[in-house]
Amino acid sequence: MRAPVEQVRRQRTDPMHSLNFEEIVDRFYPMLYRFALTLSRNEADACDLTQETFAVWAEKGHLLRDETKVKSWLFTTLYREFVSNRRRETKWPKEDISELENELPSVEPETVDCLESGQVMEALQALDETFRAPLALFYLQEHSYEEIAEMLGIPIGTVMSRLSRGKGKLQQALLQKRAEAERKIVPMRQPEGGSRG
Repeated sequence: MRAPVEQVRRQRTDPMHSLNFEEIVDRFYPMLYRFALTLSRNEADACDLTQETFAVWAEKGHLLRDETKVKSWLFTTLYREFVSNRRRETKWPKEDISELENELPSVEPETVDCLESGQVMEALQALDETFRAPLALFYLQEHSYEEIAEMLGIPIGTVMSRLSRGKGKLQQALLQKRAEAERKIVPMRQPEGGSRG
């Protein structure tokens, strides 16, 4: 009998009571999913990470005292889930299901306009996770150095260093992709009889 009374009392004094679960999911799901996709490089894993993050929020979100820290808390939780999953996969690797690979639908780019951003995202995905996470948080999610340091559990100086080195690696990858694309361009042949006129 006592637990419901204490729960109601906590809801009245709890600053997070003003934010309901659906509002938090609606507000943060897209950006958390993009961050998860950047980290995991896999849509299914990104969905799982995002869902796991909200499951942890449903269980422990009421413990957060400062309503302004929800976004930071969610990103930190997602990153920690990613690291935990990565450790688990290292111990117990997933089995390859290459037999089903031919049955999966191919994903075509929606428009030609997405090609450049797609190339940048592809190059970002190719980077080591050490650089990919800070770059995604800073440039795609627009977090500050302090927020990134808190989320990743590293000093601000390390965040700045990883951003700088990560940008350099990303630029090198993009220049390499551009050079590869230029080598693939085949010049048009002129008709043998001269120009038409």
